[in-house]
Amino acid sequence: MSFKNSQFGKRLRAFRIPGDQISPRKKRRRVDDSPTKPAKRMKTLSGVAVDITNTPSKRQNRRSIAEMGDRFVPTRDQNSIQVSYGLEKGLDQTFSSLSFSTPEKLHADPEKEQANVLFKSVLRSELSATPSPSDRIFAYHSPAKLQTEASFERLDNPLDRNYQASPLQQETRTLMTQSRPVTRTFPKDPYRILDAPELRDDFYSNLLDWSPSGTIAVGSRAGIFLSRKDDTVGRLTIIPSIKYCSLAWMQRSPILAAGTDAGDLEIYDATTLQPVRRYLDVHDGQRIGVLSWTGDIFTSGSHDRTINHWDFRDRSHEPFKQSRYHSQPICGLKWNSDDGVHTSLLASGGNDGRVCVWDLRGSVRTSDSSLGSSLDAQRMSGGLHDSDRPLYKFRKTKAAVRALAWDPHLAGLLASGSGAHDQCIRFWNTFDGTMTHEINTGSQVCSLLWSKNTHELVSTHGYGNPSTSNQIVIWKYPKNILTCLTGHLHRVQYSALSPNGDSIVTASGDQTLRFWSVFPDRTRETEDPASVLDYGKLIR
Repeated sequence: MSFKNSQFGKRLRAFRIPGDQISPRKKRRRVDDSPTKPAKRMKTLSGVAVDITNTPSKRQNRRSIAEMGDRFVPTRDQNSIQVSYGLEKGLDQTFSSLSFSTPEKLHADPEKEQANVLFKSVLRSELSATPSPSDRIFAYHSPAKLQTEASFERLDNPLDRNYQASPLQQETRTLMTQSRPVTRTFPKDPYRILDAPELRDDFYSNLLDWSPSGTIAVGSRAGIFLSRKDDTVGRLTIIPSIKYCSLAWMQRSPILAAGTDAGDLEIYDATTLQPVRRYLDVHDGQRIGVLSWTGDIFTSGSHDRTINHWDFRDRSHEPFKQSRYHSQPICGLKWNSDDGVHTSLLASGGNDGRVCVWDLRGSVRTSDSSLGSSLDAQRMSGGLHDSDRPLYKFRKTKAAVRALAWDPHLAGLLASGSGAHDQCIRFWNTFDGTMTHEINTGSQVCSLLWSKNTHELVSTHGYGNPSTSNQIVIWKYPKNILTCLTGHLHRVQYSALSPNGDSIVTASGDQTLRFWSVFPDRTRETEDPASVLDYGKLIR
């Protein structure tokens, strides 16, 4: 052995005098060799640094160590099908719960979504039949191998996969054969569009209504037009130069009431297209912006801040009752038509932001249970009688209240919608005078409609947030959005419900009428067949 390769020679080359700037000669590297790491040095008891990286034992041990990822970035098991394909149970629910409602999700196809959910469930069942040893995606150690059941023990089970004729597993067959809920689909486009030339885009007008016989009345600057079920169109005989502001159908007969800008009331027979009665200058020459019927009683609201009640059976031209509480023009009126004890309740909304509930029977409450300011001072001075006071007065709205609707499914529940400065839908309990729910829609609420067949509400919108303006929104009571319908280019001022309750018609400032099929058909109750054992029908 030469002196250069002896142990003493190595120690001598490794020894370095302090302050010496001369670097030791580097070993020449071959072309095909990989770059070597800097040598590790260890000091001995004598203080001499010794190179320990080139020993044969260390080289062998270093080659046997497996290449692992950084200790702060764990490796993922590539052999786990559950992790690789995202089939861990609960992951899809977690991610879906973190996502927010977007317009794309609102317009998604529910049938495709249901099919995707079923496909993911089948894929999870087929590819991840063996349960994962851990619910964690990233593991800091290699997963332990599962102990599979012995083959002879599995064959004792009659439900084992080896005895099944189907290539699918039992869980997959159960998923595919089980009953699934019927998906609710909503149209993306209206099934019918009609032109409505010269339709007024006025927040304080109500120029659309759908009669129980299926005739739609539309008011415009050119007159009042009737669109019948047989697609024929008629025009009422009107006085020229009259501007109509409100329309409302009687629920029992083909009678249409119309209010004008000059404060006149006109009653028309839709079969003859002729007027049958006129009430001239009944609101001091102020416009009549809203009308509502209950039986033979119809009510008019005007810009003179008064509410007049008329009896169609009475030939006199004077209202039999007048209600006054609002300090600004009347924007909305709606009678409760549930045919129950609450039929006598009338809801009114004004430009002052107030919502009032009136009882035609004259029911009153004590002053200590009254909401809002008391009217005792006006009553004592002779200005108001007890029967003229509203049953409830709600003042939480900060804008004009035009949209009003009574819930046909919950007795005494009233929905109200307000203008652009408030943009809220509120639900009121008229049993105790409290607000049950409140929804900030982000845009002006122009009209509200309750479904007859389902506990759902339709709201039409105007000015406001660009993402929600000029839309038709369908709500699942109380606050869940089912879908949003788009198509109108201007705010959706008017809406009406079909007689059977499955369709709605909307009218906008873009001078179009759009028909939407949004609610399911009313299911008729099937009668039980007559039994031969019915003793009431047997001859005695």
